[in-house]
Amino acid sequence: MASRADVEKGGKQGGKVVPAPLYPQHEGEREWTPWLVPSILVANIVVFAITMYYNNCPAHNANTGTRGGSKQQQQCVAGFLGRFSFQPLRQNPLLGPSSATLEKMGALVWDKVVHSHQGWRLLSCMWLHAGILHLLANMLSLLFIGLRLEQQFGYVRIGAIYLLSGIGGSVLSSLFIRTSISVGASGALFGLLGAMLSELLTNWTIYTNKVAAVMTLLFVITVNLVLGILPHVNNFAHIGGFLAGFLLGFVVLMRPHYGWMERYSLPAGTPCTSRKYLLYQWVLMAVALLLGVIGFAAGLAMVFRGVNANSSCHWCHYLSCVPTARWTCAN
Repeated sequence: MASRADVEKGGKQGGKVVPAPLYPQHEGEREWTPWLVPSILVANIVVFAITMYYNNCPAHNANTGTRGGSKQQQQCVAGFLGRFSFQPLRQNPLLGPSSATLEKMGALVWDKVVHSHQGWRLLSCMWLHAGILHLLANMLSLLFIGLRLEQQFGYVRIGAIYLLSGIGGSVLSSLFIRTSISVGASGALFGLLGAMLSELLTNWTIYTNKVAAVMTLLFVITVNLVLGILPHVNNFAHIGGFLAGFLLGFVVLMRPHYGWMERYSLPAGTPCTSRKYLLYQWVLMAVALLLGVIGFAAGLAMVFRGVNANSSCHWCHYLSCVPTARWTCAN
């Protein structure tokens, strides 16, 4: 990424062009001021605060559990926070609300989506988090990934990828997970990672360190997916979000190829290509759009028909949890 056209924020330093670290910024391209990603971050924090207020651990958790025939009171964590205090660590080690509260607030529950016709849970669950540790990890990832993407591609495209990827993760979760609830923005975040990978591939000509960029991103994605096979982590949300974001990236993040953008730095009168996009970019976009529409339509139809994907794929449960001598995958 060392061409004269690869300018970070359109600026120069010491008389030399400053190259962008990941996404080349060409002359003539607009650079957006991020506001959607910070807004999503604030919204998630507000929803978590509302959830904890509703949870009200001191009032709802008194006199639970039994020992020797008498009731035993389990202490809330950080009791000085009052009704915002966390559930006992035995109930929620992530420092958050109870499962019952999450379910009432809109967590993804297969039975309610299918039999109670509460399809809105496919969207609401991505705004809930199991605990403050869960929230912190996801929001730091959102800032790290999302800010630069929105700055480069704008709020409309990044917002569409975020929401649709989150729904994609919820759909795949509903097909494979029936006995536990699911919450979190992980599916949407993996969608942004998937879009980053497809953006690299579809805009291949504008990158200099192509292989290094792809290998670095693949390493990050692989590590996160491998961590998803630990117990109590919904890796199906990760996989579904990643696949949705990967396909959406080909559709909405296509950029003019290097030869067309280079004309801004050439002397007047110099011949240059008139094609803004290359044939392979159009092919990738068409294939991804077709697969994306078919995938979403088929997935949603299977969910609302109550299809159990585990009956057709007896090994797929290992994608979310692999039992070892140290832990089991029983719910």
